[in-house]
Amino acid sequence: MTEHTHHDDQHDQSDKQSGRIARGSVLLIEDDSTIAEEIVAELTGHGLDVLHRATGDSGLAAALAGGADVLVVDRLLPGLDGLSVIETLRQRGIWTPVLVLSALSAVDDRVTGLKAGGDDYLTKPFAMEELLARVEALLRRPDDTRSTKLCVGPLEMDLIERRVWRDGREIDLLPREFRLLEYLMRRPDQVLTRSMLLEDVWQYRFIPRTNLVDVHIGKLRRKVDSPGEEPLIKSIRGTGFLLRVAD
Repeated sequence: MTEHTHHDDQHDQSDKQSGRIARGSVLLIEDDSTIAEEIVAELTGHGLDVLHRATGDSGLAAALAGGADVLVVDRLLPGLDGLSVIETLRQRGIWTPVLVLSALSAVDDRVTGLKAGGDDYLTKPFAMEELLARVEALLRRPDDTRSTKLCVGPLEMDLIERRVWRDGREIDLLPREFRLLEYLMRRPDQVLTRSMLLEDVWQYRFIPRTNLVDVHIGKLRRKVDSPGEEPLIKSIRGTGFLLRVAD
């Protein structure tokens, strides 16, 4: 399989049934045909349009042509490698969110991928549900993630001064709590799995059996959601958490 274009005529029905993912377009750059077919099936099954390219050069050309809301890019590609694709896009001022896929799991490899301009990093092998959750998070991300201030519902965060307010009430957060809330605020109304939080907030390269996330979410919730205020941080049973700000 060298390239695929998929369009699901039942987008609205799929969205209603899954209740998970917004309509959007994904450019997949992956040379492994088996993995590519599985990813295409998973994403199109949840109402997304997926354009597939199997080489870095053809993938870069498709990305430069525009139209994709999220890029899913394998790191090791024939010809132009995935990181070079991302770096070229960033140099040309294209900031479409990128999920990097890689069989390289070392922390240094992850850091290299993110420094090249990737927004998220997923190590092979991975569960398709995890891929879907990460693509969804990138689709729902605010347009300008480089702003020094985040405003989500009643919450305001100053990334430079490291201060947070809710309806004018300043919230005193520890560094880890600040990072956790920032992660939630960049992905409002999006279910975030414990593994996503452990990897992205705590930088774990393995998923330990721990209630670390739940403990910190509990502490953060007590600071963000004071008595009498509408609770913003929700627990999704068996899945994870979300910051609820939708009307």
